[in-house]
Amino acid sequence: MAISMESIKTLRETTGAGMMDCKKALENTNGDVDKAIDWLRENGVIKATKKAARIAAEGLCGIAVNGDVAALVEINAETDFVAKNDLFKTLVKQIAEAVAVNAPATLEEANAIATSEGTIAELVIAAIARIGEKISFRRFEVVRKTAGQNFGTYVHSNGKIGVITLLNGATEEVARDVAMHVAAMNPSFATRNDVPAEYVEKETHIQLEAAKQDPAFASKPANIQEKMIVGRVNKVIAEVCLADQPFVKEPSATVSKYVTAQKGSIVSFTRYNVGEGMEKRNDNFAEEVMSQIKY
Repeated sequence: MAISMESIKTLRETTGAGMMDCKKALENTNGDVDKAIDWLRENGVIKATKKAARIAAEGLCGIAVNGDVAALVEINAETDFVAKNDLFKTLVKQIAEAVAVNAPATLEEANAIATSEGTIAELVIAAIARIGEKISFRRFEVVRKTAGQNFGTYVHSNGKIGVITLLNGATEEVARDVAMHVAAMNPSFATRNDVPAEYVEKETHIQLEAAKQDPAFASKPANIQEKMIVGRVNKVIAEVCLADQPFVKEPSATVSKYVTAQKGSIVSFTRYNVGEGMEKRNDNFAEEVMSQIKY
């Protein structure tokens, strides 16, 4: 029987499976969408091994806290609408909670964590089978706190950015405010003590070369030139250093001054942005249809 494009689209949106897989599933179930979903699930594990070459740069961040341990995870999928799937969201939550409880040291250890439904690796494989798209547990970070310290956790509404901050003193609310600032402003370092010497050296070289283009700079005495370069480098570091950035909720104060006023100090932060550093797929349903047309 002829399979309508609308049925293929419906099945694809429901399951996240590829267009041709949806077409094949419908052909094998006489166009019955519900049966086609079962067909995709029954054949999903076999197909999962064939999806390894696909790009999975969409997905969600997840955060879980277990006592003095917080975990930030990134789970990837191929398409954004799969990342919005309740099954996928549940998977992210399960993995984050398991990582927070077990605090693994490596991704290999994390994948081997046992849950009531199997290991994390098995949960991912099962999700691939049900959803029909490549899914991967990309990375995680475990953060520990001691007595007197506070976690701040924040996952942006679209799930694409996740942040854990760690403060000495202050409160969880203050730490969360700082986490929201980190999500918005994306600093590179927590404090100036975290800035590597190599970064300072590189920036000093950049600022010196840039200053040489200014005739006014060349006319200054050497000691003044040196102070000017130091000033420029400090300005750049202030822009990328969390402690020195103007606090988004109170721009008249730096983050450090705000936290200090709340009887705390900045220790560290971890920030994930889904898919950062990865190749992104750039297609849509219409383009996928066109790519399948045979001339």
